[in-house]
Amino acid sequence: MLLLLPALLVSMDISILFVAAPEISVALEPTASQMVWAMDIYGFVIAGLLLPMGGLGDRIGRRRLLIIGAVLFGIASAFLAFAPTAEILIVARAVLAVGGATLAPSTLALIRDMFTAERQRGIAVSAWTVAFAGGSVLGPIVGGVLLEHFWWGSVFLVNVPVMLVLVLAAPWLLLESRSATPHPYDLPGAALVTVSIVAAAFAVKHTVSAGPGAASAAAAVIAAIGVTAYVLRHRRIAYPLLDASLFRNRRFSSAVAANAAIALALTGLGSLAFTFVQTTHSFSALQAAMWALPAFAGTLLGAGMAAAIPLRFPRAAILVAGVVIAGVGFCVVAWWGVPGTLWTFLFGYLVITTGAGLATPTASTLILSEAPQARTGSASGLAESSTELGGAMGIAILGTAAATVYTRVMQELAPSEPRAFETVAGGMEVFRGDAEMLQAVIAAYGDGVVTASLIGAGVCLLAGVLLAFALRRRSIGSRG
Repeated sequence: MLLLLPALLVSMDISILFVAAPEISVALEPTASQMVWAMDIYGFVIAGLLLPMGGLGDRIGRRRLLIIGAVLFGIASAFLAFAPTAEILIVARAVLAVGGATLAPSTLALIRDMFTAERQRGIAVSAWTVAFAGGSVLGPIVGGVLLEHFWWGSVFLVNVPVMLVLVLAAPWLLLESRSATPHPYDLPGAALVTVSIVAAAFAVKHTVSAGPGAASAAAAVIAAIGVTAYVLRHRRIAYPLLDASLFRNRRFSSAVAANAAIALALTGLGSLAFTFVQTTHSFSALQAAMWALPAFAGTLLGAGMAAAIPLRFPRAAILVAGVVIAGVGFCVVAWWGVPGTLWTFLFGYLVITTGAGLATPTASTLILSEAPQARTGSASGLAESSTELGGAMGIAILGTAAATVYTRVMQELAPSEPRAFETVAGGMEVFRGDAEMLQAVIAAYGDGVVTASLIGAGVCLLAGVLLAFALRRRSIGSRG
């Protein structure tokens, strides 16, 4: 249970800012650019540091790194809660991400070492996945409840007592875990990996949201140089941060790819679904978050199956099945969910989260099982990095596709109202007293969600086919 709390909070702090953003905007008066950075910097920094921090845990001890990260996460949360300016808010979010980047791979690596039996490890990883997925759902709910009674800083201050419990209890309840043959830490390699991942994520997000430009081109060049430099360094040193030979293992590389594909599709649609439920049914933020709970049940169902059925089926087959089920769920949302009732939408989303709940812990278990014990932290960091990068690209790609469809429809319906075709919130504000046009705004946003759902379906179904092909040579009887 102690290792599930950090996973829950790291994930929760990604989505909780969405609920607090309106009050933060009033209190700190950030510019539009500052608010975007406050939203994005957490994901960028976590994605860039997960792999280096996982490798550091292998070197200095995963429990030690967990405690260091908990202290940093708690301090940053306190600074966030009382941030007097937008600039301090952004810096504190970056520091919070550094702490989060130590917590996620440390908890997963510790689970790998604590549970040596395959079945027990599968159950533990499934529970960890439910906690991590649950954070994104609980974030808006917890945030909504707190904002009903307290100021916006309370959504961050809630992290402090949990981190205090972790710091006090970890030395007593968790055994230290590190590589049995510690090697020198590849600090230059860690720097190259961090710069490359952050630059690549920025290039994708900026290109999709703002179009090709000098900033995105420069970021892409930096990412390419960083990757090239790391590959050259990898060939020259004895103990690189990440052993590239792991990717020759089909099960390992397929599991990493599956993580990224599921995260891209699920996070991309998730960034739209919350607004869709609010606008279509006139719900408050808290009401919309509460309606998301049935969809979270799919994650529980899928993770439960992932823990229970490996005794009957190979993990590779379970991974493919989970990705394909998620793809079918996206089709249900596109064809019946968005045009239908709230219940048909939630049913489609339930199918998506069931497939994701089945695939994600299976992928994590495969990654941990195929990596050598000395590289557990690095492998855990890679698993989470693929998820974070996939999620960042999903928000950019699916979000931009939906926004493009919405804008085109509204430009045809209301060419003289630029506020109406910039955002769905602007459209509803402009046509507040016009019932017919309000329905047109909602329908236009629904068209965008359908487009995003079809993209998500294509990503998952194509990934399922490619994974089945890549893993076809594995024995039918393999249970690992």
